[in-house]
Amino acid sequence: MLTALFNKDRPLGDVPKSVVGLLLVTLVLQLFWHSHQGAEVARAEDLPAPMSVDTYKVMSLNESIATSKLMNLWLQAFDNQPGVSLSFHRLDYGRITQWLETIMQLDNRGHYPMLVAARVYGSVTDKKRQRIMLDYIFRKFNEAPNQHWRWLAHAAVVARHNLNDMELALKYAQALREKATASNVPYWAKDMEFILLEDMGEIEAAKVLVGALIESGEVSDPYEMNFLVEKIKELEDKSTK
Repeated sequence: MLTALFNKDRPLGDVPKSVVGLLLVTLVLQLFWHSHQGAEVARAEDLPAPMSVDTYKVMSLNESIATSKLMNLWLQAFDNQPGVSLSFHRLDYGRITQWLETIMQLDNRGHYPMLVAARVYGSVTDKKRQRIMLDYIFRKFNEAPNQHWRWLAHAAVVARHNLNDMELALKYAQALREKATASNVPYWAKDMEFILLEDMGEIEAAKVLVGALIESGEVSDPYEMNFLVEKIKELEDKSTK
């Protein structure tokens, strides 16, 4: 429906003269109003709470996907308001997750909200805000593991190297191994857990985990099997040393 309203091939002459006149009057009034305003004072406006998903669907005539894309752009540009540029550190991250969740519900196949959660908002140096984003990614992963595995893998890396929280990184890696079971999930993501254990110096625990994976018969990919066998050899060499 929206496509028909904004069809570029529609002749300008089809627009009623009354509508054109109304637009011109509106433009003149807007210019007059701005000319009588004082200098704008730069200030950071608080991020408002999103409306309900049903409200956005009604307002967009049920064009949920188009609406979600527009909301993506609006949210991403919120830190650049007229006269002021906000740091991501000053944004309300609890409110941001509400917007991301609303956008996801409007288009549950879209990856953009998870992308900005991981790569943009999750990349700030504020550890408290990083944890809020990582928790959000973990919640969404649990809802659809085979769809959101890549973002949890990114979260595990952030937890390990940015937060220095190995326990949290292992929690995410274990969830990947247990729940991301689709054939399109690469073995490096499924096997992050024992890689982290090796990084911690937990060589024996990593060996047990790798051995259990091999013996379980769950590994069908020959490349992953070869990777695991080679990893066992590396771990045994480290144990000997």
